[in-house]
Amino acid sequence: MPESEPIDSTPPWEYTLHIPNDLRAVTVSRRTLRLILTMHGLIGLVDTAELLATELVSNAVRHTKGPAALRVRWSAGVLRIGAWDADPEPPGPPGMPESLAEAEEGRGLALVRACADLWGWQPLAREGSRGKYVWCDLVTV
Repeated sequence: MPESEPIDSTPPWEYTLHIPNDLRAVTVSRRTLRLILTMHGLIGLVDTAELLATELVSNAVRHTKGPAALRVRWSAGVLRIGAWDADPEPPGPPGMPESLAEAEEGRGLALVRACADLWGWQPLAREGSRGKYVWCDLVTV
């Protein structure tokens, strides 16, 4: 395990995990994220980051038909977690955090909204592929 250094002095890094449209990819993504954060000495972010990544990747594979990707980026004390999918339609609006207890479905973006410091989405078109990127930030500084 790497030696601890102040979080804000850690050099920037980025990982992308391309995943198939398969619900098992959610578990693979979560475990991969845990390993990445542990290896970079960001253990304090693991639980919240796993929850956020699970929701974003789950939405990407449940509500679209094509491939997806998990992207994790660290820079200047900010961890950005994002999921790309092949559907260019915007994500549904997040519910209100107080309604999480009663809802059986549709809690994903409400959890992201409640747990992340910032979140958003953007349409993407790259190399002939269209889709969207839904992301959230955890700020540590």
